Amino acid sequence: MIFPDFLQKKDTIIIIAPANAVNREEINPAIEIFKSWELDVILGKQLFNTHHTFAGTDEERLEDLQNAMDNPTIKAIVCARGGYGTARIIDKLDFTKFLKNPKWLVGFSDITILHTHLHRLSIASIHGSMPLLFPKQTKEAIQSLKNTLFGNHIEIKTKPHLLNQKGKAKGILIGGNLSLLVNSLGTSSEIDTENKILFLEDVNEYVYHLDRMIVQLYRANKLKNLAGLIVGQFSEIKDNLKGFGASIEQTIIEWTKTYSYPIAFNFPIGHEEHNIGVICGKEMNLIVEDNESILF
Repeated sequence: MIFPDFLQKKDTIIIIAPANAVNREEINPAIEIFKSWELDVILGKQLFNTHHTFAGTDEERLEDLQNAMDNPTIKAIVCARGGYGTARIIDKLDFTKFLKNPKWLVGFSDITILHTHLHRLSIASIHGSMPLLFPKQTKEAIQSLKNTLFGNHIEIKTKPHLLNQKGKAKGILIGGNLSLLVNSLGTSSEIDTENKILFLEDVNEYVYHLDRMIVQLYRANKLKNLAGLIVGQFSEIKDNLKGFGASIEQTIIEWTKTYSYPIAFNFPIGHEEHNIGVICGKEMNLIVEDNESILF
């Protein structure tokens, strides 16, 4: 994997919106936090555009992301929010200059498609909170994003879960939003899970939708040869009137029960206030024991 240079004080970062629309007031708190880290913050030319639900047309969002990728003075690209829309433009991106001068790409949720695409290109990226959500994040979550950007060590510890599968694993960390991971299958951005530590999260889905997506990962052999599995936050999950009859945790166990790798539930990665930043593409260790689970 190729790791972009970690940030230093006075470095320049840019905020863009490759998916849903955002306004200046919503991201002002994040801009102030970035400035408190002594970073120079610039905004994408099309950042506050709107077109339907998107932050501008596909062409406008593509232009902002392409310009950010190609600009050698920019050290990190921070996506303002997720929602939907990044997959509409990803196949039109030209990564030629980016590969010669890689920089950190930051975001999660809909931005998962960029993480999996960059992983295919052997470029590390940061799965972490985005400016729209900064006011709702814990101090620890915000600090974890700073730590990942500046190259400081990240260690995540969680309490035990009844469905955890004990064990130890070492592998490259990759993952993100379950819906987007499934959406990547059969495309140039398809997730590569072979011998990886995979993490999953999602929000605002029906239980049976989640079951269907886990089955799809299983059928595509994306759960077969993992080094380990981390289950993050599944938030605002809904059930149909008759009730599906099983939780997302039970579904995951059902479709991984024949595998021997460690599985850790309840990790602070996802759409809740405690969303810890991690580096996709970094080799990590996962230890799942009776008293706690650790990712380091």
